[in-house]
Amino acid sequence: MRLFFDANTLFTAAHNPKGKAALVIELGGAGYWTLCTSAYAIEEAQRNLEAKFPDALPMLTRQLAHFETGHESRSHACPAGLPRKDCPIYLAALGCRATHLLTVDLRDFGPLMNQPEKTDGMLIQTVSQFLERLDR
Repeated sequence: MRLFFDANTLFTAAHNPKGKAALVIELGGAGYWTLCTSAYAIEEAQRNLEAKFPDALPMLTRQLAHFETGHESRSHACPAGLPRKDCPIYLAALGCRATHLLTVDLRDFGPLMNQPEKTDGMLIQTVSQFLERLDR
């Protein structure tokens, strides 16, 4: 599996290093799956941490050591209804060949969650949804 973390999931993992997103990073670092993100997502996570929780920036740096950084796919289009501001995240996840895009952005990505037929075969999920499906 190849898991793509968007900016808000990176932010959450760094801000809450005992939470589910941080656990998924820890398990990725142990080799259970490949972790991916993009420069765009990293920059947004860093900017938001600097503004809200600057003490969490060193944790983000440590966690990012487990990630591959990918680039936007140029051979795909964004799904209908996805806001333009989220297209760089979606296209970067496809560019990384991610099997999953993990996000907490229910407002914008919610209509596409758990519908790989609408997202070029990629599952868009929250971290909780991803972990719940592992139990099955």
